[in-house]
Amino acid sequence: MVNYNKLKETILGFLEEQLPEELYYHGTHHTRDVLEVCDEYVTRDEIPTKDALLLRTGVLFHDFGFTSSFEDHEKNGALLAEKILPDFGFNKEDIEVVKSLILATRIPQNPKSQLEKIICDADLDYLGRDDFYPISHTLYKELKSLGKIDSEEEWDQLQIRFLEAHRYHTDFAIENQQPEKEKRIAELRQKYS
Repeated sequence: MVNYNKLKETILGFLEEQLPEELYYHGTHHTRDVLEVCDEYVTRDEIPTKDALLLRTGVLFHDFGFTSSFEDHEKNGALLAEKILPDFGFNKEDIEVVKSLILATRIPQNPKSQLEKIICDADLDYLGRDDFYPISHTLYKELKSLGKIDSEEEWDQLQIRFLEAHRYHTDFAIENQQPEKEKRIAELRQKYS
């Protein structure tokens, strides 16, 4: 019998304790945000109970790999899920689905199943939301603290390229998030015109 509530409590607690302080974006707050967005998909799309469980589990682990390494965190998260999930009642088949969900969030995203499309769109939901700027600023701080970028202008140019290359995958996000994301692209471009 799968004990999701115990799993959620355990994983979120571990993330709170183990994630490096300089992960201003990829913190527990991000995992909670993605869970909330996935819950909206579950309700709106009437996702079956078992699929909803696997989707939520994938979300819990999608950035869990950051607890062991900054590089290839999706792969690390999938390996950790494979190791941890049997203790919470997950079978091999379900664990394979969860691993595919985690790996689907790797950039550039290339989801295959509907659940993979949902987790990808939920992970980057903020790109098409009103809170884009405060959230993107946390990613800027994270990348700057890790020495990956040097200036705000470099960050803005990176953002423009990322936003232009990014694609939403679900009908909901294409219809609702994409138009807002297009506005962010125009605003960022305008800053340098």
